[in-house]
Amino acid sequence: MIRITKNWAEKLAPEFQKPYFKDLQKFLEEEYSKYDIYPAMENIFAALNATKFEDVKVVIIGQDPYHEPGQAHGLAFSVQDGVELPPSLVNIYKEIEDDLGVKCLKTGNLTRWAKQGVLLLNTSLTVRRANANSHRGKGWETFTNQIINLLSQRKDPMVFMLWGSNAQAFAPQIAPQHLVLKAPHPSPLSAYRGFFGCKHFSKANNFLAAHGKTPIDWH
Repeated sequence: MIRITKNWAEKLAPEFQKPYFKDLQKFLEEEYSKYDIYPAMENIFAALNATKFEDVKVVIIGQDPYHEPGQAHGLAFSVQDGVELPPSLVNIYKEIEDDLGVKCLKTGNLTRWAKQGVLLLNTSLTVRRANANSHRGKGWETFTNQIINLLSQRKDPMVFMLWGSNAQAFAPQIAPQHLVLKAPHPSPLSAYRGFFGCKHFSKANNFLAAHGKTPIDWH
């Protein structure tokens, strides 16, 4: 039903056998058959398929996919080419430009980050059209929590960017070898409370460089 790369499938295999995930599959089959659900079924695991486990350098955690037509394609905060930038992504780009002194590309497709090792992971991987958080509490949180646990257990250091209270709830389970960066969510409602000026992108690149890793080209 859902495509997932072998690299992640092997690590997450125990989850697929658990009752909660089987219940989630049944729920999704019904939802996709009755409603417009985003992203398209083949893109549910796009974030995992774009960034292998051992290649992850930075983890950015979102909430659930954009819920309007043509936007979501499986990467948190990202939209497909040609789609107007959502307000949160506009603010992310603004902070990058202010922090790093670069000019971001006009496209909101963040696949270019994913290919460099940025895991753009939503807490819930699906949503019903025009109904934010409609798939919350159906099992996705248990699944994505396990992804964070697996990454936390990796000895190789990485950066976790936790924006907003939803993402920051993961902080206690992240091991000390990793860099945890916290800030308010970049949405227009909260960006001015401390997301702007957080300098997470330069801090992440400095951490990566200090650990012998190639920094991310955030533009």
